[in-house]
Amino acid sequence: MSTPDPAPPGFELPLRLLLAFRTIIDELHERIAREGHPDLRPMHGFVFQAIGPHGTTAADLGRTLGVSKQAAGKTVEALEKLGYVQRGSDPADTRRKVVRLTDRGVDCLVRSARIFDELRTEWVATLGEEQLRQMEDGLRRLAPGDPFRLDTPRWFGGPS
Repeated sequence: MSTPDPAPPGFELPLRLLLAFRTIIDELHERIAREGHPDLRPMHGFVFQAIGPHGTTAADLGRTLGVSKQAAGKTVEALEKLGYVQRGSDPADTRRKVVRLTDRGVDCLVRSARIFDELRTEWVATLGEEQLRQMEDGLRRLAPGDPFRLDTPRWFGGPS
């Protein structure tokens, strides 16, 4: 009679979750680079989501990401140089400067969504649809709430 394997140490769970996140994000960035977006960093996806379809100000972007207005402005400046965002006046209040995604930024989001679907399909091929759905359902129960919580970069130390 064999004894069951002991439970892994508690610290392994968050490390495995982080490693799974890194695996997906690193693969996304390898693929998105091959599709014409080689300068993107993981932080930029959070920024694109926070800007949204209607744009935002640097101050609001900073609040959403949980970073200072200056840090948000620095990130916007870098993304503007890369052609992913543009700043312009708010039609409702010309004193406000609004950051919006350019066509290049939108293209990146569309490609990213497709690549995430491809990566999920690859995980299904490895784990099976049922096991992956069980894992996703379990994570929804363990980590309820909005999956688009965008202040994670602040938690990791801010934008770069």
